[in-house]
Amino acid sequence: MARKEPAADAANAGRLKQIVLTYKMTRKADKTIGLVLAGVGLGTLAVFLVIGFLIGHPVYLGILGLLLAFLATAIVFGRRAERAAFGQMEGQPGAAAAVLDNIGRGWTTTPAVAMNRSQDVVHRAVGKAGIVLVAEGNPNRVKTLLAAEKKKMARIVADVPVHDVIVGTGEGQVSLKKLRTTMLKFPRVLTGPQVTTTNDRLRAMGDLMSNMPLPKGPMPGRGGSGRSPRMPRG
Repeated sequence: MARKEPAADAANAGRLKQIVLTYKMTRKADKTIGLVLAGVGLGTLAVFLVIGFLIGHPVYLGILGLLLAFLATAIVFGRRAERAAFGQMEGQPGAAAAVLDNIGRGWTTTPAVAMNRSQDVVHRAVGKAGIVLVAEGNPNRVKTLLAAEKKKMARIVADVPVHDVIVGTGEGQVSLKKLRTTMLKFPRVLTGPQVTTTNDRLRAMGDLMSNMPLPKGPMPGRGGSGRSPRMPRG
């Protein structure tokens, strides 16, 4: 017991430190966070106290109101912190991959399955909704990347639905803060074993592409110029 208590105290201290750090980071992007949280907490408690006095149970409703005030404050704080974090990440390379990594259980994310010289990138997530390709970068250029990735996967997983999402703030794009919600809205059409099989196929496809031998040296031609030899005229 003596060993468990210091460990629990250390865990609580670490959790409190993390909350304080999150609050400070959120306040940099959301200056009104303190007033909002105070308003939610005190407002919730006040409502329950008023109801308690009206029905003759101020102590009981006061305790219940205090607990619900903490809960409401925590929920609002979590949402405001998440919104602030997305605002800071918006437009940064790899931001969508960070969101996909925290989308929840049941999804397998592979970042940067396709990329070009301009650093436009496509990430892949596999879940019960099928395959979701999430692109970051110039909308016109990433469409080419998405088309190429779909064509490559069609040879391996033609029976699995494929969705594509372009992250951004323009028309037809999905903002970073709405990416997780958009992913979870896709209809679930695969079972658990089918998801596993799909991941195995895609993983095998990646291994095949990486292990594919490439010819070395110049292409055969006249003088090693790389031009194809002409066929003799008949």
